[in-house]
Amino acid sequence: MTETEAALRSLAHNVRTARTRAGLSLDELGRRAKVSKGALVGLEKAQGNPNFATLVRLADTLGVSVSALMEGPAEGRVRVVSAGEVMPLWAGERGGEARLMLTTTGQAPVEVWRWLLEPGEEYPSHPHQAGVVETVSVTSGRMVLVVDGAEHPVAAGQTATFDGDAAHTYRGAGEETCRLIMTVQLPPGS
Repeated sequence: MTETEAALRSLAHNVRTARTRAGLSLDELGRRAKVSKGALVGLEKAQGNPNFATLVRLADTLGVSVSALMEGPAEGRVRVVSAGEVMPLWAGERGGEARLMLTTTGQAPVEVWRWLLEPGEEYPSHPHQAGVVETVSVTSGRMVLVVDGAEHPVAAGQTATFDGDAAHTYRGAGEETCRLIMTVQLPPGS
């Protein structure tokens, strides 16, 4: 089995398990997450190739983290993850990418992401569930964080945080690649 097939099987199992735990039919999950029933049937059969936005909408609707949908069974007490081992969940038109490195366990899980944004490249995100808090720490380059239409420049060495239940966009700025670490703190019980 290839790495992609294994990832699709884990995703299929995790979506089906989360949907069942939430007591949702395929129709109801599709309606709430704005995903077609056909796409959900394929997903739960480990077929297809869902995009990042679909995974985020499913995770938000099911009240779980994106990585809870993606990860296989836990392997031990300590996890060390290399960026090269994690497939990008978003790829920009100019070479940017976003990789979900891992999600912590506990009452209020935290997703840890690595992002690259090329100048002028942007990723618009829909609002998340209430209680989600995002933090971005720029390690090199510059970006513009747009929250509810207001622009906030964030440069290397700076960190910004905001409530993720508002529309927001990440945009590469300046002349060089922007590298950042983003965390998504989920509400307790997610």
